[in-house]
Amino acid sequence: MLGLLAALARSDLSIPEAVAKGMSIYLLFAIGFKGGAGVAAHGVDATLVASLVAGVVLSFALPIIAFAYVRAVTRLSVVDAAAVAGHYGSISIVTFVAATSVLADRGISSEGYMVAVAAAMEAPAILSALWLISRRGDGAKMDSDLWREILFNGSIVLLVGSFAIGVITGEDGLADIAPFIVSPFQGVLCLFLLDMGLIAGRGLKNSLGTLGAGSVLFGATMPLIGAALGLGTGLLLGLSAGGVALLMALAASASYIAVPAAMRVALPEANPSVYLTLSLWITFPFNLTIGIPIYIAVATAVVGG
Repeated sequence: MLGLLAALARSDLSIPEAVAKGMSIYLLFAIGFKGGAGVAAHGVDATLVASLVAGVVLSFALPIIAFAYVRAVTRLSVVDAAAVAGHYGSISIVTFVAATSVLADRGISSEGYMVAVAAAMEAPAILSALWLISRRGDGAKMDSDLWREILFNGSIVLLVGSFAIGVITGEDGLADIAPFIVSPFQGVLCLFLLDMGLIAGRGLKNSLGTLGAGSVLFGATMPLIGAALGLGTGLLLGLSAGGVALLMALAASASYIAVPAAMRVALPEANPSVYLTLSLWITFPFNLTIGIPIYIAVATAVVGG
């Protein structure tokens, strides 16, 4: 909120780009490593495998719902609508990290392997968006550059890699570096969210003119549709209250890192000001300020805990 208000007030407050990137690397490594250590302690079971499969299915299905919805309430072209839809099937890792932090602050436990579910939900939505385009006869470039963006995006590599290291080293490995990835985590997250607030505020101020009321409605309500699907899926899987809340947050979030990079390669004709404004400057602030508290409250009320 501080970053958002500072940006709207045209303050010159800023976080250097190199510092912001360093904080991103730190947060991804920390959340991935802790999740891997959690899996090592928990062990691989049917619920973990089912959760991964469910995450992939959600990531494939959400863009189809988002595409139909955004086409119904806006006048976006098929290409722009498909690009937008792909963002809403993938996930925002920052939203996931923030939700994890809030749960920890409230003493609500969650399944450690949810970070693996987050990683699994990054890429399928991109393929789903390209399918939406291809079935309407429009060309979408599925070449080596796109596959590289999908499979070797830096955030995915770091998240999956640190998760694997956490699984291998387990709780002993976590204990060895806990002073680095546990104690400073909250402070680094605060500064990172300050930077995200600044980015969101400046983008919102500069880009709202490119969207109509229907687009704004979509950006503020599609997270609730995704969260409802995440809630139902989490209940079917038998997740804890914390796990259900995290799955709701993942399904409600929209990518603004991996998918925009892929869309630049696969759908260069799509308008970035449309999909970035919706995902980063409407849905992201909505989830951080309103969505996450709602998802946790609903999950704890339904599941208990």
